[in-house]
Amino acid sequence: MLKMPHWLLMIALAMVSPAIAESVHLRMTCQTDGKEAQLCKAGAERWSKKTGNTVEVIAIPHNQNDFAYLTQMMSSQSADIDVYVIDVVWVGSFAEHLVDLSADVSDEERARFFPAMLKNNIIEDRLVAIPWYTDAGLLYYRKDLLEKYARTVPTTWEELGETARVIQAGERELGNDKMWGFVFQARAQECLTCNAYEWLVSHNSGTLIDENGKLALDKENAVKALTLIQGFIGTITPQGVLNYAEEEARGIFQTGNAVFMRNWPYAWALANSPDSP
Repeated sequence: MLKMPHWLLMIALAMVSPAIAESVHLRMTCQTDGKEAQLCKAGAERWSKKTGNTVEVIAIPHNQNDFAYLTQMMSSQSADIDVYVIDVVWVGSFAEHLVDLSADVSDEERARFFPAMLKNNIIEDRLVAIPWYTDAGLLYYRKDLLEKYARTVPTTWEELGETARVIQAGERELGNDKMWGFVFQARAQECLTCNAYEWLVSHNSGTLIDENGKLALDKENAVKALTLIQGFIGTITPQGVLNYAEEEARGIFQTGNAVFMRNWPYAWALANSPDSP
């Protein structure tokens, strides 16, 4: 999951000099929680001090930073927002509404990114977005519980399932009936696609889509992977995971009621914050 950067502000307005033009005021969307919100504000403040322009950071909750919200704002040509933070998979959908930055981003600046990340944001030879960061799915685990039950960090989904069952059963016997072995994101949206792709790739099951554009999930390894995860639900994973996105999974893990969690890096800072259980 890649997103447009706060430093896009500097690129888009590099030609606006306080010495030759009136200062401008920009409005930029950003998430309301975690390090991302802090980085948005810090980056905006640094740019403002450097250029004399100002940036107003508009907090957008997770449930509003969705495709429908962005479609409504951009298709109506709303002037309420100047810079959007959007998901990498939506760049093509909104390209017609975005400014072409091709002439404003030098070869030196482009070399700072992985080629695939930058290529994703070039639509019909127009550079319409700049990567902010790249995400990767991480496996979080309760180190204390693995040590308590003399278990090592699993390297396969089968090992994860077995370790989760042992620890979940042990903790429930000790009185924590809210303990689960593994939580992840299975809501019917993009987060499930990300999770599923990780299961499939780790089982060497090839691509999700074949050369004819059709789903390619009828292969032996793909069936094995999906059957294994399906078996987790209701046993080591709560049935409610079918409606979990990132924050629902983090809520259970961070309160201490899950042994393992699949989530993005943003959860690391939150789970290790001073007020985290």
